[in-house]
Amino acid sequence: MQTVFRGRHFINLEDFTKEEVDTMLEVSLDLKKKFAMGIPTPYLLHQSMFLMFFEQSTRTRNSMEAGFAQLGGHAGFLDSSSMQIAHGESAKDTAIILSRFGHAIACRYCNWGYGNKYLTEMAKWSTKPIMNLQCDLYHPFQALADLMTMKEKIGDLKRVKVSIIWAYAESHKKPISVPVSQVLLFPRYGMDVVLAHPKGWELPDWVIAQAKANAAKYGGSVTVTDNEAEAYEGAHIVIPKNWGNWVNDQTGLAAAGAVAVVDDKLKAHKSWKCTEAKMATADKNVMYMHALPADRNNEVENSVIDGPHSVVYDEAENRLHTAKAVMTLLMGGR
Repeated sequence: MQTVFRGRHFINLEDFTKEEVDTMLEVSLDLKKKFAMGIPTPYLLHQSMFLMFFEQSTRTRNSMEAGFAQLGGHAGFLDSSSMQIAHGESAKDTAIILSRFGHAIACRYCNWGYGNKYLTEMAKWSTKPIMNLQCDLYHPFQALADLMTMKEKIGDLKRVKVSIIWAYAESHKKPISVPVSQVLLFPRYGMDVVLAHPKGWELPDWVIAQAKANAAKYGGSVTVTDNEAEAYEGAHIVIPKNWGNWVNDQTGLAAAGAVAVVDDKLKAHKSWKCTEAKMATADKNVMYMHALPADRNNEVENSVIDGPHSVVYDEAENRLHTAKAVMTLLMGGR
């Protein structure tokens, strides 16, 4: 077990070895059991952290706030629009000052071309851990919770077919960070990963190259296809979720705020929807997963997300336990 975490930043799971990710999962499971039994876990007593949000949030904000309170600390919510950031204060100055006020800074900034650069700049200057609550490239907390859910439900994940499938949605032009973090992490556990999307919705070439390198090292595989049926066929886990075509088309680009882009290119792929018929071609015990919020009746039929194959609420609950594990390891211990 790898146990040296204190003071490190949590921006991308690729910054941590597989053994370190295993430790995060072990701590997550321990905290989940203690929470179920009502055993107090005051591991970060009297500590404070700052939660900076450039976008809206439900699971991420509340898993961090509730989780940190359960660990004995206090998390302050900061809306970037009400901070001096709105008047142009730099990431450097914000990071230096907030890291002197407390023990960690967590930030969500999803806008394409801005988010990861901002977090990386804060990490350069902060004297305390910077945690990525989702940027334009990565969503490490979500991928870790997904992995925890898979291991709880299945156990050994070697040669398990997991299909990350683009799905149609209209709510806003979503980041690519969820599928990027998933396609990088899952091959490290020997899984057979299928990434399926229409032409034009590709992930960056360097992401696919790194994912395939991870698969080669750990005995998994990565297949990229524009054939949706191929992704569903025989799959043990399906994750049909929308993401924007940011790599090829920057329409809707803004420094802050989520923009809806419903154009002809998007509407041409309305058929990319998770249905009962498509689920019937997967393994008989297939699991349906989604990071939420799902664009119901666009991304997925209600009968699927509310049906017996869906584990979305268990998956969402695990956001709490994995968040607590990461905070405990980075802010406590040795």
